[in-house]
Formats: sequence, structure tokens, C-alpha cells
Amino acid sequence: MKKITYVLLMTAMVFSSCRDYVEVDQPGKRTLKYTSDFQYILNNTTNLESTFYYPELASDDIEIVDEEFISRMSDVDKYAYAWADYIFIDEEDRDWTRLYKQVYICNEVITNVMSSAEGTESEKNNIMGQAKVHRAYAYYCLVNIYARQYDVATASSDPGVPLLTTPDLFASLKRASVREVYDLILQDLEDATGLLPDFQDNSFMPSLAGTYGFLARVSLQIGDYDNALLNAEDALGLRNTLNNLEDYANGSAYPVKYEDPEILMAKGLGSTVLDYRLSDELTGLFDENDLRYELFTRPGTDITWNPFSGRVYWKPKLVYQGIYSGPTVPEMLLIKAECLARSGDAAAATEVLNTLRIARFRAGDYEPLSVVDDVLPTVLDERRRELFGTGIRWFDLKRLNKEDRFAKTISREFQGATYTLEPNANKYVFPIANIYISQNPEIEQNPR
Repeated sequence: MKKITYVLLMTAMVFSSCRDYVEVDQPGKRTLKYTSDFQYILNNTTNLESTFYYPELASDDIEIVDEEFISRMSDVDKYAYAWADYIFIDEEDRDWTRLYKQVYICNEVITNVMSSAEGTESEKNNIMGQAKVHRAYAYYCLVNIYARQYDVATASSDPGVPLLTTPDLFASLKRASVREVYDLILQDLEDATGLLPDFQDNSFMPSLAGTYGFLARVSLQIGDYDNALLNAEDALGLRNTLNNLEDYANGSAYPVKYEDPEILMAKGLGSTVLDYRLSDELTGLFDENDLRYELFTRPGTDITWNPFSGRVYWKPKLVYQGIYSGPTVPEMLLIKAECLARSGDAAAATEVLNTLRIARFRAGDYEPLSVVDDVLPTVLDERRRELFGTGIRWFDLKRLNKEDRFAKTISREFQGATYTLEPNANKYVFPIANIYISQNPEIEQNPR
């Protein structure tokens, strides 16, 4: 039974998708054998680039008010938006399935690549490093969606997610603790820093620059600001290019994903298009001359298949390549600014913010920020302006709720009812789909 249920957890597609992808590039039917086979598996962006979707819908960056639009929403999307007790009633959770599929693929590579044939030691190490970063990224998403926010006082006892490190169909699916999941994430990333080159052929393939960037994000999430700062600076030491948005406001084509110098590691949301209304609170944070508002949002009436009032996130349509959510140069600057602000260096934090902001306005409209003693709220507002639409906001809400001054109660009116999400509420932890629990009773459900 365990073999059947584990296949259900990962989906039976894991086997066929991995094998078929190899067979497209290699003639004949055979098992994974050559070093190049494992690189082919990791090159499959369909399997490894998309991450999650529902937490972005649940965040306060989204605000749905049009009844006709609501009538076209799926039931699962409605449940996620309203923080329902049960979101996935009789169906699979696409986020859970997608991310555990990635874990399985990476475990297959990590377990077998070093004994593969016809590859150099350097090639095998590179592939091993890539797989460890992809696995760490999947577990980072899983633990932040289906478990409580990391808290040093409770992380050892808070249920995390099933921690699978080998492609073993009979492995235990009992949930590891939040701390154990993070221990693996950090270990995988530390291992990868000694295996990867500074950059790869494209930003989808994890590199040292992308790994430092992701380490900075993970460290920030758990409140390790010293290491978040060090890793952000290491990433910026390898790449610090910003796109000057004035160029694109004047007609230049915005760089596509793998040519975008701001992207340190290409990851995307699980939905290629997120045609939902941005919240008034979010859009109200933008200065009227901010080019992020001008370029990356549009009236909801531009969504011809399902128009609505308000603004929509337009960047995915600007580049025609989905929603980017991986580490970027702007995110590293914002992590650096937040860590400096938290350490009390307001002047340095403000200087970093101005480095970012000067690339977000026309030269004639730009005004540098002045130094204020308490610059942290300014940093967090800038972070929300820069990173909206990436899915990061849900994780930010969870970590910031641990601080009284930033804890936030969110309320929304939806389908004639009022829904409220209190700071640190159980509903910040997504329920695990019933189908997984019924087939795997050792998986403990999250309290609601």
C-alpha cells in the first residue's frame, strides 16, 4: 500500500516524465545511466521551474470585488482566497504535487549521478549542486506553505512536511519538524556552494550566484539577519546589474527571462498567468511616477477574457514568460537594506534603497529618500513595491507577524461574507489535501 500511496503523493507521472524526457534526447529505452541523462532531467523546466500558486492568491496583494469575475473562479481558488478550512476537498493540491515531484526528481539525481557513466568529476559535481539547490527550493516552498513560520523556540516541535531524501517508494511520510526541514535546506545549499560555478549557461540552472541569493532569502525567512546580509552581499558581489526602467518606458523591449540580468535564479509561480485584481492597499503604495506601476500594472479591463475594475499584474504579459519568483538582484538589495536597518545603520540602508529606486523612475522624476532613524518600515514598503506578484508576500506576512509592530490582521469581503485572517492564525498554514491524508494516515493534518 505504501508504494501506491507514495506514488499518489508524487503522482505516477514522475516516472514517465523523467524517463520520457531522457528518451527524447537519447535513443532507445533504458534506465538512467550516463551523466548527461541526469543533466537532461534537470534541464526540464516544465518539471523544475514552476513552484506554487495558491499562497499568492491568499495574500493581501490580491483583492477580488467583481461579482462576474468571482462567478468564473474555480471552487479551489475561491477557497484559497477565503482561507477556507478545507481547500482541496476531493482533488489533488497542484502545489503539493508539483513540489514533491521536484523532490523526487532531485533525489533520483542526488542518489545516482556520482556513479553515472561517461561524465567528468566536475560535471557530476555541477549536476549534484544543481539538484541540491532545486530540492532545497522545493522544501523551502513546502515548509512555508504547509507549516508554521520558523520560530527558534518551537521549530523543533512544530510539524513541518514529510522529509524525503532518497527515491525510495517505501520511505516514511511522517512529517519532520520545521527545524529538520530547514536543516536540510541549509545543508543542501551549503553543499551546493562548493559544487557550482559562479554562473551557468542560463539562469534556470542553479549557479553560485543564485545559490547565495537563495541562501539570503532563506536566512531572512528564519530571522538570521547576519547570514542573510552576508549571503546577499556575496550574491551582489557576483552580479549587481539593475534594469533601468526608464529605458523600457521609452520603448525598449523588456529582457526576457533567461536574458534578464536581474535574475539570479529563474523560478516561477505554478500558474503561468495570475489575472487577479491587485489590492487597493498595494497599488496605493506606489508614487504616481513609479515606473513599476506604469510598466508592471494595467487596468483590469485589459484582461479581455475576464475584465474587472482596478489594476492587474502585467509583467507576465510584458515578457510573455510567466511570473518570476526566484532570487534577483533587487531582492538582494532589499535584503541587504533590511538587515542594515535592523542593525541600526539607517544611513547605509537608505543608500541601498536609493541604489534600487534610481532605476525605477525617470531621471527627471527621481527624488532620493532622506535618512530617517526608523527606516525599517520604509524598507518593507519598498520590498512590497518591488516584489509584488512573485508569491513572496505570503511568506513575508508569516515572518513579519512574529513582530508586534508589523503583525497584520487582514479582512476581506467575499461572496456576501466577511473573512478575517489574524496574525499567526492556523489559517496561515495551508491544509493538506484530504486525498493525501486518506491514503497516508501517518501524515498529520494541520489544525484549522
